[in-house]
Amino acid sequence: MQYDVIIIGAGPGGIFSAYELTRLKPEMRIAVFEAGHPLSKRHCPIDGEKIKTCIGCKSCSIMSGFGGAGAFSDGKYNITNDFGGTLYEYIGKAKALELMRYVDEINVRYGGAGTKLYSTAGTKFKKLCIQNNLHLLNASVRHLGTDINYVVLENLYAELREKVDFFFDTPVESVHVVEGGYQVRAKGQDYVCKDCVISVGRIGSKWMERVCKELDIPTKSNRVDIGVRVELPAEVFSHLTDELYESKIVYRTEKYGDLVRTFCMNPRGAVVNENTNGIITVNGHSYEDPARQTENTNFALLVAKHFSEPFKDSNGYGESIARLSNMLGGGVIVQRFGDLIRGRRSNADRMRDSFLTPTLNATPGDLSLVLPKRILDGIIEMIYALDKVAPGTANDDTLLYGVEVKFYNMEVAVNERLQTRYDGLYIIGDGSGITHSLSHASASGVHVARAIAEN
Repeated sequence: MQYDVIIIGAGPGGIFSAYELTRLKPEMRIAVFEAGHPLSKRHCPIDGEKIKTCIGCKSCSIMSGFGGAGAFSDGKYNITNDFGGTLYEYIGKAKALELMRYVDEINVRYGGAGTKLYSTAGTKFKKLCIQNNLHLLNASVRHLGTDINYVVLENLYAELREKVDFFFDTPVESVHVVEGGYQVRAKGQDYVCKDCVISVGRIGSKWMERVCKELDIPTKSNRVDIGVRVELPAEVFSHLTDELYESKIVYRTEKYGDLVRTFCMNPRGAVVNENTNGIITVNGHSYEDPARQTENTNFALLVAKHFSEPFKDSNGYGESIARLSNMLGGGVIVQRFGDLIRGRRSNADRMRDSFLTPTLNATPGDLSLVLPKRILDGIIEMIYALDKVAPGTANDDTLLYGVEVKFYNMEVAVNERLQTRYDGLYIIGDGSGITHSLSHASASGVHVARAIAEN
């Protein structure tokens, strides 16, 4: 099977690469290989009644499939260079923002019309944060919600399926350089292309690392973010979320000088499980439809850890902490903030007496037995700091779910076209270690598609 372009991975990077290529070069033969299911078959078996915890599906419908790990996320597209990746270091800040705005226009056109674009521009909360030693990062954010995000993906797939050959449930085994292009092997079948775009996301980190070793593509160690997901009554943060929706707030701890940040804020949302390479971690999402909203708001508090020589396996470090949580709690552990401060584990009785109803069925436990002291100290400091701008954050009944880990791929050596040392081999999205968000990953897909079309 011969193609002009093969795209490995149907996450946001792969989708927007395919979209832009079909727009610019409709005559091209394009194939997209995806290890997960089509969007219509992506269903997590956890129903909260018969199945309450992760059962370790062969292909996690939350993490892989058409739409990637972002398909069932909160559908937040942050238009900013302040966070979400370092794409701007390769293509320039103005170009990166231009591409993110272009992606936003497409999302609006394919089902996101009517959703709100929030902005930190001119907000009074920036001053309030600075007065309390917190820092609110600049961004515009389009909130699609998990429900509208799904509709956008459905419409994009409907647009692409007649123009692109999709191979679902078809993990790619290897990529080889051959005369005139690349040979991609999947399920024992070889496929040949002139240009190859790899967009495997965070879940493909181990696969990406292996391919880079086989092809002698330079990489460098990246970071891992470790923390908890906080859940509290929606009213506590409503003054922030009503105006900004997503508030990215950074704090430098007094004790260690570490940076702790809020991440993935979900007003009136739900906390959910994630399965990354067999490890159960926690995440969150929310819906645009008021009928599907909850009484709680959740967000992550993450501490970024960068390692120096000789240690190189930052993801392995994060995995070991997550595995410890899985071992102690059979999955995700939940603890009341008041119990954590008093040095005692949460149990079923204390959870039952809480004024806050959790949105995820997790095992009551003690996060101090899981998280390293330095990380836990930073999270506690951050909660007390946030309590100054959102009083109630440090209440006894505030829930902490652990652990939340954001794995980052090794950063792959690419040029300004996001091309490797091999002509026609591009690496984009979170699989490159360069982007860490829906908007940046999507923008990288558009950028590479335009580079291929120019050739």
